[in-house]
Parts: sequence; structure tokens; C-alpha cells
Amino acid sequence: METIVLKDLLIHIIPISLIVVTAFLLNKLVRRALSTLESKSDDTTKVNFLKNSIGFIIYTIALILIVNSIPALKTLGTALFAGAGVMAAVIGFASQAAFSNIISGIFILIFKPFRIGDIIELQNSLRGKVTEITFRHTVIKDYENRRIIIPNSVISDDTIINSTIDDEKIRKHIHFGISYDADINLAMKIIREEIEKHPLFIDGRSKSEVKKNIPKIDVRVIAWADSSVNLRAYVWTLGADNAFLLESDVLKSIKEKFDDVGIEIPYPHHVVYTKK
Repeated sequence: METIVLKDLLIHIIPISLIVVTAFLLNKLVRRALSTLESKSDDTTKVNFLKNSIGFIIYTIALILIVNSIPALKTLGTALFAGAGVMAAVIGFASQAAFSNIISGIFILIFKPFRIGDIIELQNSLRGKVTEITFRHTVIKDYENRRIIIPNSVISDDTIINSTIDDEKIRKHIHFGISYDADINLAMKIIREEIEKHPLFIDGRSKSEVKKNIPKIDVRVIAWADSSVNLRAYVWTLGADNAFLLESDVLKSIKEKFDDVGIEIPYPHHVVYTKK
């Protein structure tokens, strides 16, 4: 059997080489064309998915052509699958998982719960920008510049918060705590003034709210805690990245203003008794 297979391989070496070379060149040409198209396209998700999948498609077709072109390989493959029931079951199970990822990837492409470039957050608090969608997995780059690779079947079953889809404008909640002795109205005034001055802040009020002279930033008392009065500011900005920068900047500037006017930000106090 081995001699026959080897003889068939030698006879078909030129056609096999042509198939492999053609598949390699075709993959390169198609990927280059898709890369050019991706740089010019407004919606890069479909092009990126196709670019990442084209190699798998081309080489799978090439492998099928090679097997079909050699009768001995065809017969050998049939005999192996017929005689190895356990192996066939293992391969079937593995292909089921792979097939699930492929179908999930196609569904992501069709229904677009997220796209390339979207900022998404998963149920397990993983958060980042979608950089790649392939047949098997989706790649997210988080804020520590790490690449998180998630199988498509897993991400399809998860609850996703998409901060980019349709409207980039988001409302950020920024929390503050002041002491019970502090002037609460002065604290709210400082919070509004400092946030309004920030270049990333946007006025999220409707036309009717503007006519009613509703403040640009809503600041509410949300709790009486053990040692602080807790305030929350509702702030509009464009996207999660801007929200993070805005919050970082105003926490610093508001702390400085609170220090200037004597508004205390409470912190835990510990009384230590020493035994004589």
C-alpha cells in the first residue's frame, strides 16, 4: 500500500506542486487586494473578516483538490475513517466546536453586534477595542495594550456593552465624597464649573432642556455614607476613551479646588491605643 501511494505521489508531484503554488500566489494576491480595499472602505469589518478567512478557504480547496487528484490517497482516507471509529468521533467533536465558531463568526458579520474599531465590554469586565474578527475568534485590544483572543462561539453567547454602536456619545458617572461639615452647594458649583471647562465635555441637553435653563451637568446627592456625603455628576462626552481622560482630569482639578476652599474629602481615621 505504501509503495502504491508513494508511486502515485511521484506521478502527481507536478500537479500537486502547481496546486500548492497557485494556492499560495492566489492567497497573497487576494489578501493584498483586500488590504487595499480595507484602507479605502468606511466599514472595514466585512473586508477584515474576509481577509482573515481567505487563506483558510483557499488552502482547504487546495487540499481537497490534491486528495481528489490521487486515487490512492482517496482510498486510504476512506479506509482510515471507516476503520478508526474512535478517531472519527474525536475529529467529529473537534470539528463541531470549530464549526460553531465559524457559524458564530458569520452571524457576527451579518447582525453586527460590534464592528472593527468598536469599544466593547463583556460580562466578565473585559473591555477594549475590537481589532480583528476571524473565522475562529475575535481579538480585542484592552487599555493595557494586551490582545485578548475570544472564540466566536463564546463572545456570541456573552452579554456585550457596545460603547460605539450607532451613537458615540455616552454619559459618564463621576463620583465624589465630601465631609458632612462641607458646604454642599459650593461643592456642587465647583464640580459643575470644573467639568464644563474641560475640552472633552459636551452639552448633552435637549432643546427643551436648554429652554428650561436646566444645568449642563446634573449633580445629585446619592447617599449618606458612614463618613461622607456622596455626590454623582452626570457628564456627557464622546466615547469611552474621552470619558476616561475627562474623569481623570476633573478628579485632579476638583480636588485642588476643594483644597483651596477648605472642602474636606473624608478618609478613614484609625485610633491606636497602646497598652502600658
